[in-house]
Amino acid sequence: MPAAPISVRPLASKADKKAFVDLAYRLNADDPNWVPPLKDEVRALITPGKNPWFEHAEGEFFLAERGGRVVGRISAQVDQLVLEHMGAGLGQWGMFEGEDEDVYRALIAAAEDWLRAKGMTRSMGPFSLGIWDEPGLLVHGHDYPPMVMMGHNKAAYQAWVEKAGYAKVKDLVTYDLAVDTPFPPLIGRIVASGEKNPRIRVRRIDKSRFDEEAAIILNILNDAWSDNWGFIPLTDSEIAFAGKKLKPIVFPDLIQVAELDGEPVAFMLTLPDLNLFIRDLKGNLFPFGWAKLLWRLHRQRFPNGRVALMGVRKRLQSSRLASQLAFMLIEYIRRAGVSVHGMTRGEIGWILDDNQGMVSIADAIESKVNRIYRIYEKAL
Repeated sequence: MPAAPISVRPLASKADKKAFVDLAYRLNADDPNWVPPLKDEVRALITPGKNPWFEHAEGEFFLAERGGRVVGRISAQVDQLVLEHMGAGLGQWGMFEGEDEDVYRALIAAAEDWLRAKGMTRSMGPFSLGIWDEPGLLVHGHDYPPMVMMGHNKAAYQAWVEKAGYAKVKDLVTYDLAVDTPFPPLIGRIVASGEKNPRIRVRRIDKSRFDEEAAIILNILNDAWSDNWGFIPLTDSEIAFAGKKLKPIVFPDLIQVAELDGEPVAFMLTLPDLNLFIRDLKGNLFPFGWAKLLWRLHRQRFPNGRVALMGVRKRLQSSRLASQLAFMLIEYIRRAGVSVHGMTRGEIGWILDDNQGMVSIADAIESKVNRIYRIYEKAL
């Protein structure tokens, strides 16, 4: 008996939005390494008025149905900041989940048609929804769960995307390392030398001034990353939004700022691996999930942490001082992670695969590639 035809349509109701969010939980229920994200977070991500990304971007969200049953989803988006910083005519897609390759083909065709109607000439993805959310398709590292704020998808998706005419444009790489043993002696000597330099001060953030500290960090980030491939500056409202989201889950000793002659010039932000604490919540914070999460986060030690963001001001990059500051930040956070929080493993990234400076730092502390997220592009 032939399979029922696949129909694709944009979201048109609250029920559609619920189906869009819920689908991922059904399709990934049999994957022991998939961590159910918090549903409130996913709903906020795709809701104008809640996610400030929509202040400079627009998106359409599609459902695929077969025989009256939801079998897939995808987003298509046009971001004015992407057009400004990455080139005219560049549309994006993401948030794909689907039962089979036929579903993917139907959904990507709908996303591409929407992008063409918006005047786009290239399609790039996946992005959920932008470079600062969950970029890239996991193509290496499916055999263990992702750390906090990193994506996870079925291994089959890679072949579906590539057979649809998409080619690699960039790989984003994460590195795994043991943190409960000291770094190589050379790193210790570099850190000790920096500690003797009266111009350098490394400090933990002051959480009582969190908004101010967040603004300092993200200002450095916007400067440090401005020449990187794919860089899209965070707007003031996005900085405020990120700060509000991060404040309950950050620890001051895991976020360090380096000052040179009193000026903040570098930072490193490490997050506890929240995924360890949310897996059994099944995406639901209510009625008791939020209380459980906060209790677990602040009453238990956690074995894993992820360096989610770091940066050194552009004027110092490619200098010995930049590397020294990076090693000092890594070492100070390693010490706090182990002694205060019981960490044994860390993850660094993502890092652009051709970012030689960061790759060299990762190699120097003897970390190893554990995941690769691939971004694809296709001419429309």
